[in-house]
Amino acid sequence: MCSNKSFHGWEDLSIAPFPIPIHLNLMNKKLFSLISIISLCSGFAYASQDSASHNLLTSDGLQLNKNWVLADGELTPSQTPGGIIWTKEKFGDFEVVLEYKTSEKANSGLFFRTDPRNPVQGGFEIQIASAGIYSGKHVLGSLYDAKEAAVSAGKPDGEWNVMTLTCKGPSIKATVNGQTTVDVNIDQWTEPNQNPDGSKNKFNTALKDMPRVGHLGLQYHGQAVWFRKFEVKPLN
Repeated sequence: MCSNKSFHGWEDLSIAPFPIPIHLNLMNKKLFSLISIISLCSGFAYASQDSASHNLLTSDGLQLNKNWVLADGELTPSQTPGGIIWTKEKFGDFEVVLEYKTSEKANSGLFFRTDPRNPVQGGFEIQIASAGIYSGKHVLGSLYDAKEAAVSAGKPDGEWNVMTLTCKGPSIKATVNGQTTVDVNIDQWTEPNQNPDGSKNKFNTALKDMPRVGHLGLQYHGQAVWFRKFEVKPLN
């Protein structure tokens, strides 16, 4: 956006695109102008960098291991599958776009704000699963064990789905194929092992007290699942 030519002709401060304090002498005016424009350009560059989406389906984005194969931009379980594949970086407030498809009666999940050393108790999961194999707070698009998906939006096994997840502070919102499945404020989860509707959950810590920064992860849980897009946009 800015180059060495950006300041050509600014010796005539009458054409400067912002007011110059009249009490400054000419040299101070020029210095003030130069510093102001450099600051503006730096701000533009910083905002652009912050708002960029990052492809996580790379060796830089994921902690690749023998259980997973990344080839031609698509992530699949290997011949020796198992477990959850984690991002290298942690994320707090973010937007994720994920494209996936399931095999028959498949179970998977998008983990977030999670400690890989303790994924069951140390983070959150949006459920990924074949349609019709679970009920309640375990169906596709649910905040696992905490909030049942509001709609059934999954496509049949073998077809590509688009999931989005937006987290900002206590707000968690998920969509599947353009339909909102979860839109919650986790500050409403004030008790361990209990949801706001009075039902029980697996979490020994109240969700409002769970970490709000952690790794993203994709789960293999016994059945084949494929991922061809996994992008994150930090919300700073």
